[in-house]
Parts: sequence; C-alpha cells; structure tokens
Amino acid sequence: MPTKRRDYKKEYSEFHGKDGEKKRRAGRNAARRKMAAAGKVSKGDGKDVHHRDRNTKNNKKSNLSVTSRKKNRGKLRVRT
Repeated sequence: MPTKRRDYKKEYSEFHGKDGEKKRRAGRNAARRKMAAAGKVSKGDGKDVHHRDRNTKNNKKSNLSVTSRKKNRGKLRVRT
C-alpha cells in the first residue's frame, strides 16, 4: 500500500509554527546549548538533555540532566 506524502508546510502551520511550540522548542535548544557549554554533551554523542520537571522553560542547573536518547524518549509522557 503506497504511503501518503507528508505535507510539511501544513504540519508547520498547524503545530510547529505556533507561538507556544516555538517557545518550548527554544527552551529545549537553550538547555542543550547550556549543557554543551558545560562540556556535558557534544554533537553526535547520542545523549539528550532531560528536564526533570518536564518544563522546557525551567533551565536551572538542578533541573537538567543528561540521559541516553533511548531512556529519554522511550517512556510515554503526558504533557500537562
């Protein structure tokens, strides 16, 4: 069965381009940069920066940790 092609423009306009999602993504990127500056992660190392309280805006040192991609993305989490 042929698969339907993804409409990336539609996805961006409906989800990824929303202000709230842009802010969450910016928070995740800022956390990654902060951990990279501290020397805890590097490009291509297979690690993720984990927010302990799942709040991407809370980039305090005590809220961030480094985990493997498998562990960080393996659990089903519910966003509150």
